[in-house]
Amino acid sequence: MSEAIKLFQYNTLSALMAGLYGGTLTIGELLEHGDLGIGTLDSIDGELIILDGKAYQAIGSNGKPEIVEVSDDVKVPYAAVVPHQAEVIFKQRFEMTDAELKKRIESYYDGVNLFRSIKIKGTFSNMHVRMIPKSAPNTKFAEVATRQPEYTREDVMGTIVGIWTPKMFHGVSVAGYHLHFISDDLTFGGHVMDFVISEGVVEVGPVDQLDQRFPVQDRKYLFAKFNMDELKEDIKKSE
Repeated sequence: MSEAIKLFQYNTLSALMAGLYGGTLTIGELLEHGDLGIGTLDSIDGELIILDGKAYQAIGSNGKPEIVEVSDDVKVPYAAVVPHQAEVIFKQRFEMTDAELKKRIESYYDGVNLFRSIKIKGTFSNMHVRMIPKSAPNTKFAEVATRQPEYTREDVMGTIVGIWTPKMFHGVSVAGYHLHFISDDLTFGGHVMDFVISEGVVEVGPVDQLDQRFPVQDRKYLFAKFNMDELKEDIKKSE
């Protein structure tokens, strides 16, 4: 029997939405569990992009996007990574919107109750991203999201990475697609809002197990009180 492919998730999206932004796991520790993924940095300082085993931070700096490679000692409050192994690979040979491409991707799913890893490398006629700005703790994520910078770039080459989450796990993560983008020249990226792909190669990877870890040394997390109905609404607004 082949080894199970585990999605490693540190903390929950609901905890992040509630304002628990303190980083408690290092990038070095995170990368021991996968080579593709998404997340954010300590104090929700930008978007975390894990591609080919390297960690990058996408931030809005002085009115323009910036990509920075992240060192192993930097900490994260939330992230999800997987050892990506493509089970489905197909070429996208003509232009499609994000909604159209997602529909095509989902046509390959064997059921709707398993996580998937997503990797899309190609040329995008339009890529629209945002970066969550660094924030003090206890400020609700949904409030911070109202002032996040957004950027658009045309005719950009790069890679989308991310996770598709079943509806039953909404709150642990965001149901559906959670995607981040990074350009080949490492000058542009962030949380994907929408896009139009010109052409590219799409990879969909299986996930056999969920390894959910919690910040057990973080007393703020241990004793936090969560209003789940409110948090789920905040996730919907923010994502």
